[in-house]
Amino acid sequence: MAKLRDRVQNALDEARLLILGAQVLLGFEYRSVFESGFEQLPLHSRHLKLIGLSALLITLALLIWPGSYHRIVNKGVDSEELHQFTSRVMTFALSPFALALGLDMFVAAEKVAGSLIGTTIGVLATLLAVIFWYVMEAFERNRHAENKEMSIKKPERSRTRLKDKIKQVLTEARVVLPGAQALLGFQLVTFLMEGFEKLPSFLKYIHLISLCLTAASIILLMTPAAYHRIVEQGEETEHFHRFASKTLIAAMAPLALAICSDFFLVVCVVTGSEELASISGAAMLIMFLGLWFILPTYWRAKSGRGAPHQTRAHAIQE
Repeated sequence: MAKLRDRVQNALDEARLLILGAQVLLGFEYRSVFESGFEQLPLHSRHLKLIGLSALLITLALLIWPGSYHRIVNKGVDSEELHQFTSRVMTFALSPFALALGLDMFVAAEKVAGSLIGTTIGVLATLLAVIFWYVMEAFERNRHAENKEMSIKKPERSRTRLKDKIKQVLTEARVVLPGAQALLGFQLVTFLMEGFEKLPSFLKYIHLISLCLTAASIILLMTPAAYHRIVEQGEETEHFHRFASKTLIAAMAPLALAICSDFFLVVCVVTGSEELASISGAAMLIMFLGLWFILPTYWRAKSGRGAPHQTRAHAIQE
């Protein structure tokens, strides 16, 4: 059986893989609203793309959640509860991603081949993702469970080595960075798009503020690497681990604000309603802040120790 630290590291690496898959689609979803062809789409397709963007942002929030959980609740220490929590969150995060993928496939196919073929392709894309991401895994898990020796033991909690803590906090920074990169790319190119010139002045300023927030987040995310090379000269120290953890958490706050500010802008463009955009943006911000900061802080305070109670690792199932 793999050691706990290796399982935790593998889980973080898998989160990086999943978020890289969502990165391209996220940039496309944001950018498409400002392309000239977006206005030519049927009204239902525009609304479906908005739903797809919402689903993708939920995926992004979930995939980054284990990083804040590890930093705030576990203080960078490995535990079996953390591994289980990360696994369940990533499993759940694939559901809205599959929905977003299917909706985008429908919109693209409908434009070329009509509603019937578009619906067929969109449904098949979602079903294919569900089969490969859930059904196949469930079948294989049940099959292999019959060959495993089941034993009940106390959840493992290791005295995580400093080198592993540093490796994991840098991995978690790399999990967050692709989402920020995708958003920054969209924000920079938006200023040059035809659709941007048609926006009201206040929406342009919101986008500019969002750009500044994203840039600040990326600067913070890249700071630990520079600090490690320049200050610590590559040495592994507890001071660097604490610094990197605090920097990572700090970087996630402006990123959440930037994502939700541009989501407000997109909803406003698609629906023409500032009230609906405000409600949607606020709801999305509450979700991001709740998953990344409020819940981990609450669990840490309630536990009164470095690791949460096991039942909290199952919160995603409730």
